[in-house]
Amino acid sequence: MRAAYLAAPGRVEVDDVPDPAADAPGDLVVRMELASVCGSDVHTVFDGFHEPDALGRPGYPGHEGIGTVVESRARAVPVGTRVLTVPVPAEAGCFAQYQRLPAGQVVPLPDGASVERLLLAQQYGTTLFAMRLFWPDGGATRPAGTAAILGAGSAGLFFVQLARRAGFAQVLVADPDPYRLGVARELGATTTVRPGRESLVEAVLDVTGGTGADLVIEAAGYDAARAECVAAAARQGTVGLFGFPERRGHAGFPMYDAFRKVLRIQWAGGTQSEPGLVAFRDAVREIADGTVEVAHCLGSDHRLEEVPAALELARSGGRGSIKQTIRLA
Repeated sequence: MRAAYLAAPGRVEVDDVPDPAADAPGDLVVRMELASVCGSDVHTVFDGFHEPDALGRPGYPGHEGIGTVVESRARAVPVGTRVLTVPVPAEAGCFAQYQRLPAGQVVPLPDGASVERLLLAQQYGTTLFAMRLFWPDGGATRPAGTAAILGAGSAGLFFVQLARRAGFAQVLVADPDPYRLGVARELGATTTVRPGRESLVEAVLDVTGGTGADLVIEAAGYDAARAECVAAAARQGTVGLFGFPERRGHAGFPMYDAFRKVLRIQWAGGTQSEPGLVAFRDAVREIADGTVEVAHCLGSDHRLEEVPAALELARSGGRGSIKQTIRLA
């Protein structure tokens, strides 16, 4: 089969490699149709966050994919089932024509729905899982007044929709890309801010009369953005940290300010390990029935041979595209 793989830090190659086989009970082999590039793939390839023993592994680090089961050692997922593949990122292999993974890391897909749209269930599922951590009661016991979101990539734009669904009357979004801010407004953002030209913190204080936002979500992956979240949050507010770390090891954080505000700070992660993959299953259902909008993530198509270029495009901010799709079939 053909597969892209991380040959060395910062260098992705595409080559012929042996086909995988379902060797162990519960294993599947999936003939991959589509994959997409995640922001964490960019960090893995270019910023030193790769697993050292994953160098050369076919399909790594791709972990967002759709395909059809062609070999199964799991009765619950028979051959012929089309699935969303949600492998644990450290063990992922979606950038390949075939992928072996456990049956517990796939979600069967409904018939008749667009596979291009359902591919977004992996990214949307992670934000849905995170929002349930950030705002666990759905606003039932806390007023949902103002939310602020730093970053308007695919995750940030899903958070916009989830914040409006949770009842937040004011949703502020910060991103340097004017196109992405335009999409954020279409999806329900009430105020948009371009960092470097405007201050998100000042905008939040302005719309809240100086009190700050009830929920601030960092979906950008920068230490400066995490510090802004603390500055923008209201006393006893919640800061949800979704973005990837900038570096391994220790990073600066405004601990004293967070302490004085008595903030609740919640990290997100581990969606692939959720019992029953509930968030991913809900994401598939909501995309299939149109509950959530995903059209803004479509349109940037690449062949398997173009995976290195797609990763470079994602690294540069997309240049007008929000998500990069890889066609494997």
